[in-house]
Amino acid sequence: MSTHSVDVAVVGAGTSGCYAAATLGQAGFDVAVVERKSEEEAGHIACGDALKGANKFPSAIPKSTLEPAFTNTEVDHGRFEVPRQGVELDIPVPGELAVIDRMEYGRLLIDTADAAGATFHYDTVVQDVQQNDDGRVVGLTASRGGDPVEYDAEMVLDCAGALSILQEKTDFSGTTFDTNVRYSQFSSAYREIIEVEEPVDWSDALVLKPTKRSAGYLWYFPRTPTEINVGLGFQMNEEPMKLVDDLREDIADRPEFQNGTVVDKLGAALPTRRTYDSAVAPGFIAAGDSAAHVNPISGGGIAGAAYAGKYAAEQAIEAIETGDASEESLWEYNSRVIDHFGARYAALDVYNIFSTAYEISDLTALAGALPGKQIADALYSGSSGVSPWLALKTLWKARGHLDTLRDLYATKDIADDLLAHYESYPDAPGDFAAWQSERDRIMEDVYAKTGAKPKY
Repeated sequence: MSTHSVDVAVVGAGTSGCYAAATLGQAGFDVAVVERKSEEEAGHIACGDALKGANKFPSAIPKSTLEPAFTNTEVDHGRFEVPRQGVELDIPVPGELAVIDRMEYGRLLIDTADAAGATFHYDTVVQDVQQNDDGRVVGLTASRGGDPVEYDAEMVLDCAGALSILQEKTDFSGTTFDTNVRYSQFSSAYREIIEVEEPVDWSDALVLKPTKRSAGYLWYFPRTPTEINVGLGFQMNEEPMKLVDDLREDIADRPEFQNGTVVDKLGAALPTRRTYDSAVAPGFIAAGDSAAHVNPISGGGIAGAAYAGKYAAEQAIEAIETGDASEESLWEYNSRVIDHFGARYAALDVYNIFSTAYEISDLTALAGALPGKQIADALYSGSSGVSPWLALKTLWKARGHLDTLRDLYATKDIADDLLAHYESYPDAPGDFAAWQSERDRIMEDVYAKTGAKPKY
């Protein structure tokens, strides 16, 4: 058995793991990145490839480093399609937007973290966590090539992705760490990269549409005018889809994909739920998909993961320097995440819950009736307003679905209440239970209004 003693063990070489590792390495700390994939496959992750706001990403891995992976910077809006209802709606996307080569992006992240001093341990599968008698996480056990490996660490950062095994193995009793997690809060997704013969005429748009069956969604994101990231997914509490077959069926209806060539394919699970209430425990921090740092409506998780990695690393540095890795000392990490994007994602999750309670025909009719800017505001801010004139136009266009529209606006008011409540997220774990209790009361209003099954 080989043993490694490091300041910080980071599990996972994705966005959050690499931003954490780069931040730690640049600060002079000894960090090991434990990655289950081979060196050749590391960075190969199923993703829609849409990247938003890279100019505002943390400086540990700046935009200038990532730009070689930008393959399409002409995209500037989303297009929502419902062909069977004659709906085609352009939705503005605020801020900078690009479609990327996710494999190249992943390699750039790894190379930058490596240059900062992080050590990458590939082909290494984590099997368990080590905890001392006080419950503090102090390391990992893993396997590499069939041989056991141990990591002793002052801090462990869980950047292992959705449904992380570390959270199955860690005893969180007596902590605030969010264990209210189950499969129904996740989506199952599958994507292919397809090369087409002629440039598509929508290469400046991110195309989205509902699936024909189940509460699912499809996307067509142009990496280039002739290289398209196409994929689909569905919420795991809904009727399962045959992902590959359903994707093939939709592609067959699009003449631009005739004679197209599939050059890559990959599947994944992603969290479509609110950000963890707390993602810290003694000696342990979760970041990125492993703490649901993903927009539960759009599925966008790169920006949240980048900042979560930075915040986790900075909190780990403070814990090591002060010799205090208690839950209370790590709490500032939770506050920074909630303040930056967690509150907004919790409000967006209300709309995700709303969508599970209505027929797809009602939802697509509403999408066709609502102004594009209002949809964009809801997608990215968690709330939106509408002028009286636009409200009248919306009422007319949605006249066959007025009950659903009324429920949507009532749900919006509850989402606003939830967003306001998140502004009072506690500064320390002592006030956490009372804050959660009030949040859960607001969520009861969501379920009562929508009729949706409780998600948490």
